Amino acid sequence: MKIDFYDETKKVSQEHYDLINELLSYAAKQENTTANSELSISFVDNEEIQLLNKQYRGLDRPTDVLSFALEEEADDEIKITGTDIPVALGDIVISVDKANEQASEYNHSFSRELGFLALHGYLHLLGYDHMNEEDEKIMFSRQEEILNGFGLSREK
Repeated sequence: MKIDFYDETKKVSQEHYDLINELLSYAAKQENTTANSELSISFVDNEEIQLLNKQYRGLDRPTDVLSFALEEEADDEIKITGTDIPVALGDIVISVDKANEQASEYNHSFSRELGFLALHGYLHLLGYDHMNEEDEKIMFSRQEEILNGFGLSREK
């Protein structure tokens, strides 16, 4: 899987990129995602993510992560298939400010929080959601299963 990283904050290190890349590659195997998938992850500040949250969700406040899936199909859309065509899953936007706040709040590392948010966004790109209690249970359980299987527990 190919991940393009964009850091508007200049606060995310190469080690963080490597961790997220390894975690999402692990998650892709667990989810049987095709190897030629691609996505982007942008790291922004609270101000930028608040603008995006207001524009796309109608919520005028910063959030921790937003996902914009590209592989959702409309009913009348023609499905294009082929093994050499990359599958563009979509875009994930992570607030570095919120990641720092939440790492402190939950008493774990910034790295763990970035990994958690990247995985959360990735699962949204795959169609997981938490709009109701049943879906939330499924998504959050899968999240913890992948994080623990990868070795990125809350203590890290």
